[in-house]
Amino acid sequence: MDSEIATANFAFDVSALDFETRVLAASHHQPVLVDFWAEGCGPCKVLKPLLENLAEEYQGKFLLAKVNSDKNQAVAQEFGIRSIPTVKAIMNGEVVDEFAGALPEAQIRAFINRLLPTPAEKLLHKAIGQRNAGDIEGALKLLGEASQLAPDNENIRIEAADILLDTGKADEAKALLDSLKPVTRQEDRLRPLFAKLNFSLEEQEGASEADLRQRIEQDPRNLEARLALANLHIASQRYTEGMDELLSLIALNRSWQDEIARKTLLQVFVLPAAAPFVPQYRRKLSSALNS
Repeated sequence: MDSEIATANFAFDVSALDFETRVLAASHHQPVLVDFWAEGCGPCKVLKPLLENLAEEYQGKFLLAKVNSDKNQAVAQEFGIRSIPTVKAIMNGEVVDEFAGALPEAQIRAFINRLLPTPAEKLLHKAIGQRNAGDIEGALKLLGEASQLAPDNENIRIEAADILLDTGKADEAKALLDSLKPVTRQEDRLRPLFAKLNFSLEEQEGASEADLRQRIEQDPRNLEARLALANLHIASQRYTEGMDELLSLIALNRSWQDEIARKTLLQVFVLPAAAPFVPQYRRKLSSALNS
């Protein structure tokens, strides 16, 4: 009985009603294998108990979610199931690997082991937790240890660069981001980070807020000072003030420096921390451009 209870913790039936929470949400914490099976399927009767035994053996390093395809046809259709059994590996809400049929145990073990985090990845995840808890120094220390274990892991450098930007170390962050492969630098997920870097570098190289305000008071059409002030506000996470300044620039001279005010505003829109204000300022930008 105790063994059955333990297995139930790591292997369980799911339906369309609880798939979101028990599979997709859970996959942000550990890999989830989704076994699509059906009654009367011979290979399913071989594969399912094998997966259940492995789930118990691995003790939560991965979860096994079992989907009866006949009773959950919408879920099976959503995941493009064409044959039974099919196993989908889900991590962070996305399918990352799969196999069909009742593979031998050794191949299934290899499949599972590929999904499990390396020691360096475990340190990376722990560092993210430390950062979220406010322990910046602890997070950077863990990232340093992770980088020594896996110097080619670019996700470690990306996380470290993000922390360095938040702590005002833009030059160090830039060095890390410059070390990434060109193909990595082009990924959409890095757009907010590069935008944050640009604003931070502008803040480092620019004049003080008091000086910029004095320049603008002396000459309200000093576009360079207004742009620098907008960048300073945004780098300081005063997003509404920065975006208001950029809208003022657009009103004064929309085409100045190849529409730099509009382009800078679009950079702000990709910053995660600015997300609560983006819908409002998208409407303001649209109104300014159409006026």
